[in-house]
Amino acid sequence: MIAIDTNLLVYAHREDSEWHEGAVGLLKGLAEGTAPWALPWPCVHEFLAITTHPRIYVPPTPSKVALQAIRVWIEAPTCRLIGEGPGYFEILERLVLQHRIAGPGVHDARIAALCLHHGVSELWTLDRDFSRFGAPKTVNPLASR
Repeated sequence: MIAIDTNLLVYAHREDSEWHEGAVGLLKGLAEGTAPWALPWPCVHEFLAITTHPRIYVPPTPSKVALQAIRVWIEAPTCRLIGEGPGYFEILERLVLQHRIAGPGVHDARIAALCLHHGVSELWTLDRDFSRFGAPKTVNPLASR
């Protein structure tokens, strides 16, 4: 299963992004496909925080519009929302200790741990920081576009 990181959600949503068309195409392909794909809850929350932030985007996305974008993604029949559950903490603990994660890196460790917890094989992201965990495999799906 593939999971989608925040940056691809933002690029798909924000038409002013240079990667908008590619990101929209990727999400549309996943949503219209038959294979399950995942959205980690922290990425959903971060998408909402980033797109509605007036110091990041001028103008920011109105909350109602950002929430509607999320609703469209999560209503795709193949979309799975992934969050913490029994056994998650042990994975997070291992990642944090093994890779000496602290501060802001904990957010990335949380996403990686969620992916591992739910059997995600690939995390689609433009963020190279996830590669330090070794798993799941990170893929920049826009690199070849």
